[in-house]
Amino acid sequence: MDALLPHTLELLKSVNTATLHTQLFKRGLRNTFMFGLKPLNRDAASFAGEAFTLRYIPAREDLDGIEVFNDPDHPQRKAVESVPEGHVLVMDCRQQPQAASGGQILMTRLLRRGAAAMVTDASLRDSPALEHLDLPIFSAGVSAAVNLVLHHAVDMQVPIGCAGVAVYPGDVIVGDQEGVIVVPRHLADEVAIDASKQHRLEEFILERVDNGALLRGTYPPDENTLKDYAVWLDQNTAL
Repeated sequence: MDALLPHTLELLKSVNTATLHTQLFKRGLRNTFMFGLKPLNRDAASFAGEAFTLRYIPAREDLDGIEVFNDPDHPQRKAVESVPEGHVLVMDCRQQPQAASGGQILMTRLLRRGAAAMVTDASLRDSPALEHLDLPIFSAGVSAAVNLVLHHAVDMQVPIGCAGVAVYPGDVIVGDQEGVIVVPRHLADEVAIDASKQHRLEEFILERVDNGALLRGTYPPDENTLKDYAVWLDQNTAL
């Protein structure tokens, strides 16, 4: 797996998920935003990091009693202890939010291991405490029910679906207050650069619209607007 360019993650983290979705849509990718996932801790910073995946299948009563947590190599616990620093743990729980896929202790361990974030299409428990944890955490909801009610963790670092979006190990996961988006790894470097350029242009356009400019010729920008933008960009880049 080729390494990302040094600036890629910082650029991706500096733009919003809406901008990234536009860039991915331009490249023919439509299903990249994890609809329905919301941050539990709304004060947590935006994030970008490579995906470390964990897949669940439906729980089964003869296999998923509470005693399974006595196994230190239980896949859920092993995944938490395996996520590299700066990566994002992404859980495929088949979009079943009735039971949690983790709680305060596991999320705290991820924080201390240096994970960039945690994303699940199930729920999380201990949500009042997680609201104050300094780790970006996105889920489909909250539930006090232990994960074993519905979820059986089976394997790590395999392709998964999270909130209906395909995630491959090493893809770049980006999150902000709006939600979470998946950037295929082989596109991450170029998307980061183009998204940053789009973000700057839209800053200029928003300023003009906020000052009363008509949409025609401004959004999208015509030749004259682009000339004005070049001047604006030169002035603001120098600041």
